[in-house]
Amino acid sequence: MKISMPEHSKAAYLADFLLYGLAIILLAGFLFTMSPSNEALVLSGLVVAGVLSWTAVEYVVHRIILHGVAPFQQWHEEHHRRPAALIRTPTILSASLILTLIFLPALIFSNNLWHACALTLGMLVGYFMYTVTHHLIHHAVSENAWLKRRQYWHGLHHDRQEPGRYGVTSKFWDWVFRSMGQP
Repeated sequence: MKISMPEHSKAAYLADFLLYGLAIILLAGFLFTMSPSNEALVLSGLVVAGVLSWTAVEYVVHRIILHGVAPFQQWHEEHHRRPAALIRTPTILSASLILTLIFLPALIFSNNLWHACALTLGMLVGYFMYTVTHHLIHHAVSENAWLKRRQYWHGLHHDRQEPGRYGVTSKFWDWVFRSMGQP
């Protein structure tokens, strides 16, 4: 049975950006104002680690889940068929996954609310950068060299029949796992 991902209304699509942007601001504000000052360096490091870790999560989710696990594969195929359509992971699903797969394990393993919040903040920033980048790749007309390279790279992922080019914000993991595709 094929389950199709519904196209979002423009309001719902934009609300996702606003909600994640607000979540980042609130979580950063919470950490900045409430966390112990002697934890500042560790918390900053965990935020950076979260941002950098996001690129690996992005790659794995895109390569393994979106290109191989039902119903996500069917949803992603719809995105490939209609790349300009307002199709994305529903906010409730992405937020639930971030909570259960990032925040809760970080809290359980670290047994430290501040550390779990800092790592989650970094991952949220990474996810937000990914969503903005992916939106711009499909909807922006720009002379920005970095964005043009990302648009070209992602366009090859969409247009080619061969697998590869799973990184949206970075080529790094495609290079590591040799999924760069043919030139």
